Amino acid sequence: MRWSKTSLVYSFRSRFDGSAPPTPRFMIFHETKLQGVFEIHLEPKSDERGFFARAWCQEEFESKGLNPRLVQCSISFNPRKGTLRGMHYQAPPYAETKVVRCTKGSIYDVVVDLRLDSATYKNWIAVLLTATNRHMVYVPEGCGHGFLTLENESEIFYQMSEFYNAEAARGVRWNDPAFQIAWPGKVEVISERDQGYPDFG
Repeated sequence: MRWSKTSLVYSFRSRFDGSAPPTPRFMIFHETKLQGVFEIHLEPKSDERGFFARAWCQEEFESKGLNPRLVQCSISFNPRKGTLRGMHYQAPPYAETKVVRCTKGSIYDVVVDLRLDSATYKNWIAVLLTATNRHMVYVPEGCGHGFLTLENESEIFYQMSEFYNAEAARGVRWNDPAFQIAWPGKVEVISERDQGYPDFG
């Protein structure tokens, strides 16, 4: 890491007055039109070996007012293009935040706002997540999440703030007219449960 002049000054001062140097930022947070939903980009540091990038940081999440709690990670592997999973969330008191990224292949990742007090209630956003762009999506509590795979053998990595609780698992249907989500391709594979969620009240 290359220290800036400002960082060196703070480092020098901290030896004498106890002040802490500013925290370097290694992740880029873009808030979407849904309040509290972020698209996160890495900021790679490259050299002749390749690159190094920070993909999660408690301090950086806290600085943006995001939930930094991390208790569980999961992987979703999907052999076929056109596989749809969603739209999932957990009900209180097991509501969870998620950080989602695609580690192989590519997906059309969707977040729908189910928060009654939100100005964007029932609105949705979509983000292209690929193994190449390495972008992530931060999904706060109260939002539904799902995706459609755009390639065969797509793999997704999730970080969650709450433990999975089967009794608290909930969902809304991917093609519910209440949301009018525009999907970029035909759904070829979907579970009976995801297909069978009732119309949103």
